Amino acid sequence: MIAECSEKTMLAAVLYGSEDLRMEQIPTPTIGPGELLLRVGAALTCGTDLKVYRRGYHAMMLKPPVVFGHELAGTVVAIGKGVTKFAIGDRVLPLNSAPCDDCYFCRHNQQNLCERILFNNGAYAQLMRIPARIVEKNTLAIPDAVPFEHAALTEPLACVILGLEDSGAVAGDTMVVIGAGPIGLMFIHAASLNGIRVIAVVKRKDQIVAARLFGASEVVQIVEGADTVAAVRALTEDSRGADIVIEAVARPATWEQAVAMVRKGGTVNLFGGPPSGTTVTFDTNHLHYGNITLKATFHLTPASARTAFALITSGRFKAAEFITRTASLDEVPAVFARMMTRSAHKVADIKTAVFPNGNAHNGSASNGNGSKP
Repeated sequence: MIAECSEKTMLAAVLYGSEDLRMEQIPTPTIGPGELLLRVGAALTCGTDLKVYRRGYHAMMLKPPVVFGHELAGTVVAIGKGVTKFAIGDRVLPLNSAPCDDCYFCRHNQQNLCERILFNNGAYAQLMRIPARIVEKNTLAIPDAVPFEHAALTEPLACVILGLEDSGAVAGDTMVVIGAGPIGLMFIHAASLNGIRVIAVVKRKDQIVAARLFGASEVVQIVEGADTVAAVRALTEDSRGADIVIEAVARPATWEQAVAMVRKGGTVNLFGGPPSGTTVTFDTNHLHYGNITLKATFHLTPASARTAFALITSGRFKAAEFITRTASLDEVPAVFARMMTRSAHKVADIKTAVFPNGNAHNGSASNGNGSKP
C-alpha cells in the first residue's frame, strides 16, 4: 500500500439478524491494490437499511453477520497500490455498488441489472474499505463546500433519477407519487425541479407538510373509508388520471391503486419493492385497452449517480431539509429501534445522519444534538 492507516481496531454496527444490531470493536479493514480506506464522515439511514434490519438479511446486498449501512461519504486515509485518481485527505463519495460493464445487461445499457454487480456495505463504522471496482467506476470527489451528509444523499437520489428516466417524465407532465418516505419525497422534489406537476399521496399529517416543502402541488391524505383513487383522479384534467404514477410504498394495495390512478396511455412505475412472494391483482382489460405501461425500476447506474450528484452539488436540491436528525455511531441500534415505531410529528422524520467520528463537518444545517436548530 502507498499509505496505511494506523488504527488497528474500530467501532462498527454489526448486523447479526432480524432486529439484532450490535456495536462492536472490530479489526480495521485492510485494503489491497486499487482500494481505498475511508474515515467515514457521515452515514445516512434509509428505507432499505430499515427493511434489512427488520428482515435480518438482504439476498443481494449482504448476509449477516456483517457491518451495516451503505449511504456514506468520507475522507481518504489510506490508498492501495495503483490508485491514481485519489490521494490521502481527499473528500469522496463512494457509491454502494459498481457494475462489471461486461455482462449481457451492461452491454445493453442496463448496468443496474448487472449480473456481477458488486455491492459494498459497512457505512455505520469509523472506517470503511472501498473495493477497487467501486473506486474506479463509482467514487466521486466532493467539493469542499458540500457537507458529507449532503453528498451521501447521492445513492438514493440516483435511484430516483433512474426511476424518473425510466418513466419518461418530462416537464409539463402530471405525476402522482404514492408515499412520502425519503424516496417518495425525493421523487416529489426531483420531479418538481424538472417542471413536473406532482400530486402526493401521503398517510400522515406531518407528511403533508413535507410533501409541500419538496414541491408537491397538491396532496391527498389517505383517510379510512375515503376513495383515494377518486380523490387523486379528481385533481387531474377531466379526471382522466395522471400521466405517470410512482409507487414508493411497496405494498400490494398501493401497487393496485397506482394502476387505477394512471390515465390511458400513461406509465406506472412500481418502484417500491415488496417482500419476495408478494402477489397483486390487476384488471387486465384496464391494462390492455388502456394501453398502460408498467415499469419497475431497480437500483442505479453510474450515469444516474452522476446526475444526482450534480443536482446535489448545484445547491438546487434541498439536501439540508432531508437530514432531520443526527446521531453518534453508538446510537445506531437505538436509531433503528425508533424507526421501527414511527409516529406522527409536526415535522416528518426523514433521514438521520450518523457521524461515526464526531460531528466535525462543514456547512451542515444540524446542530449535532439529534435535531435541526
